[in-house]
Amino acid sequence: MSAQRRIVPRKAIGPIGVFVLLAVFCFGWIYPFLWMISASFKDSLELFQKGLQLLPDSFKFDAYVRAWTKGGFSKYFVNSVWTTGMSIMLVVARCALAGYVLAMYDFKGKTLILSVLIATFLVPTGTTIIPIVGFSQKMGLLNSRTGLILAMSGGGQVTSILLYKSFFERVPKSLTEAAIVDGAGFMTVFAKVILPMSGPVTATVVILTFMFAWNNFMLPLVFTFGDPALRTLPVGMLAFQSANETDWSGMAAAGTLSLLPIVATFIALQKYFVSGIAGAVKG
Repeated sequence: MSAQRRIVPRKAIGPIGVFVLLAVFCFGWIYPFLWMISASFKDSLELFQKGLQLLPDSFKFDAYVRAWTKGGFSKYFVNSVWTTGMSIMLVVARCALAGYVLAMYDFKGKTLILSVLIATFLVPTGTTIIPIVGFSQKMGLLNSRTGLILAMSGGGQVTSILLYKSFFERVPKSLTEAAIVDGAGFMTVFAKVILPMSGPVTATVVILTFMFAWNNFMLPLVFTFGDPALRTLPVGMLAFQSANETDWSGMAAAGTLSLLPIVATFIALQKYFVSGIAGAVKG
């Protein structure tokens, strides 16, 4: 009887009920993003009068003009593109090499290295900022774009390393052995044989690194504190907040501009992202 009582409600819901529940859940999840986009087309008065209403009375683009010109987002956007692009290149090169070595070679201390990498998952990100800043200051890299790029791309990136390692473990060693017989060196085998095969995993790492670097606030804030011209988009949003007032519609427009590249990148690489995750998990 108890089993029947548990089964009947599930049958009573049916596929339509499940769809409605999932639709409500999804709408609740994306509602803050929709509200931010809607708020970017409103003025400050309408923003507070209409409350949670999504559709504006009329679409106004003044907030985007303020964000792009007065807010300095034309300059911050270029800074974010440059910093994120260089960080992605460094992370892909470093993590792919690390994953290749851990997957293809047996050496003393390999288990210890893997254990340390996995243990870094337990280290809060905020605790590493102080030593990074101190080390960068001694190296003369503080308040510089180079220092910011190295700080954002020089973290553990454990997930990316393990993704590459899992993928490379499934690559037949006969491919590398044949290349070595033909006279190819370590870097030649890696760059011309192994890395071109890792497209799905590389796309996954690109997306993960892009999201981290593009949305990172704390490191760019610290590294550009002495040179506001180097600010990235997340830090640039502080321009819309002063001691006396906050330009909420301008901040919403700035947030929308910051969100669009992430959405476009994920849409372009989502197929490779899913296959890369699935392949790594399978491996």
